[in-house]
Amino acid sequence: MHDDPELPTVLVVDDEVRSQDALRRTLDEDFIVLTAGDADAARVHLERQPVSVILCDQRMPGLTGVLFLKEVRERWPDTVRIVISGYTDSQDIIAGINDAGIHQYLLKPWVPHHLLQTVRDAAEAQALQRGMGQLDLELRTATPVLRRRLASKLAQARSVFGFERIERGTGSPLNAVCAMAERVARYDLPVLVLGESGSGKELIARAIHYASPRAEGPFAVENCAAIPDSLLESELFGHKRGSFTGAYEDRPGLFQRAHGGTLFLDEIGDTSAALQVRLLRVLQEGEVRPVGAPRPVPVDVRVIAATHRDLEQRVRDGLFREDLYYRLAGVVLTMPPLRERSGDIAPIAQRMVREVGTELGCPGASLSSEALACLLAYPWPGNIRELRNEIARAVALSDGGEVPATAFSPRVLQGQTVRAAAPGGLDALPHAGTLAERLAAIEAMVLRETLLRQRWNKTRAAKELGLSRVGLRAKMQRYGLEG
Repeated sequence: MHDDPELPTVLVVDDEVRSQDALRRTLDEDFIVLTAGDADAARVHLERQPVSVILCDQRMPGLTGVLFLKEVRERWPDTVRIVISGYTDSQDIIAGINDAGIHQYLLKPWVPHHLLQTVRDAAEAQALQRGMGQLDLELRTATPVLRRRLASKLAQARSVFGFERIERGTGSPLNAVCAMAERVARYDLPVLVLGESGSGKELIARAIHYASPRAEGPFAVENCAAIPDSLLESELFGHKRGSFTGAYEDRPGLFQRAHGGTLFLDEIGDTSAALQVRLLRVLQEGEVRPVGAPRPVPVDVRVIAATHRDLEQRVRDGLFREDLYYRLAGVVLTMPPLRERSGDIAPIAQRMVREVGTELGCPGASLSSEALACLLAYPWPGNIRELRNEIARAVALSDGGEVPATAFSPRVLQGQTVRAAAPGGLDALPHAGTLAERLAAIEAMVLRETLLRQRWNKTRAAKELGLSRVGLRAKMQRYGLEG
């Protein structure tokens, strides 16, 4: 007999000693085994110590097994009850299931390995049930602490993803967008965010989520243009095991995982007609059917969609469903591109330098005046995403010190040339002053552009402009161009 307190205890109740011995030999390696010849002796064991599983013969002197296990169910409900009998009386079986709540009804002669596995499963079930009960008790007592922790985490998330963290200047065109987004965040309306790639559509979506009543729920993201349509269906709606090749287990989709929160669907304009039909059904019915599932699952999700495409034009071209468009476009927000937010570039760039410097282990990184001027001169077709990539490159090449203009890539260094070549580029030319003043302004622009393109190498710049180094330096001093 074992003395290990970690082993589960099994009580064998049988009036035949040989049956008791056979059961003990089968179970002794895995359990502490107690034996009793009748209900009275069994009660003594139960009152003295906790028992995980009872194996009870049905036909015994005095109480039958079912009647005794009915009593056990009332007094020791956590103990798993198993009947062993040599008789197949259906009334006994029905009574055992209905009255005694038995876990299993085993017939004699039993097979040792089958009986052992049955008792193992019963003991594991009892341990899990006991653990769940203890966890439930702990959670009830810990609820106030958990609430405080959740409130703290939520406040932290809001400080990171809130509207005030969307960097912008005083007169930024983004101010009106953020004001509108903050007003509608509290209402459970679908939002459609339009704007070029990299303009900050996901940033505004996160801010809406954390300003909404759903802030304690999940925020899930899917780029609808990033994966094939067949995989996107499974990713959004989930699938059941065996529903297609490679589906080895049940997998809930993003709609289920975002239940109670917000689902951000980026590049919604690139979805296929078939997927648009399924999305429309989810939004209309409030339920999703995983691939291969026999019935739908209710979901409670706020959808924020985004696209760089002109969805209204795609509706007119027959490429996007009109009914889905109106389901998504409860509120439409348009993110202005970075080239229309020149006043935002400096605060965004300076903040990015601090963040990237910290990430790269260069907390002292900063922008030189020439570097900032270079950033302001570039049109940023890739918007904020491109700006961050340039900042990261420049900080790394500068080893965490002051970032010079020469640390940027050639396309950014030639920013003024790109802008001048673009439609409307002549707007940058001076339109007021005397001829001499205008020519001086143009000369200063040419000097700066050449210096930037030559990475402030004065020898090469002077050669290109047909000047001596002394002449170039004199002009640089005249126009305040220090490099």
